[in-house]
Amino acid sequence: MAAYASAEDYARYCPGGSLTGDILNAALERASNQVDGLCFGRIRRAGFEHLTEFQQERICEAVCRHADFLAAYGDALESPLDSYGINGVSMTFDASRIVRQGGVTVSGEVYGLLLQTGLAHRGVW
Repeated sequence: MAAYASAEDYARYCPGGSLTGDILNAALERASNQVDGLCFGRIRRAGFEHLTEFQQERICEAVCRHADFLAAYGDALESPLDSYGINGVSMTFDASRIVRQGGVTVSGEVYGLLLQTGLAHRGVW
């Protein structure tokens, strides 16, 4: 599957982002797959090119921001540990700033962009 965003899109939506080259391309592809999953496969089923310009822009931005989110927090998000502490120091994610759906953890900002497209709601489409 081709990514819903390019390196140029990533530079526009995530200025100062840390991803480059092949790592960026792989991250955008992975983020695209997860974004499509958050939209219940509706992007792929409809065809990205058949969506409205508004939907395409929001999806493109969501993919870029999600790729950046995964680069920053992916290792912690994919850990099977629920919590971890050493000598009284622990780390937890602020549940009000992330959304977990279908095995995918995404920032609230990214999920908000997807909700704007109308493709991420749980109802019949």
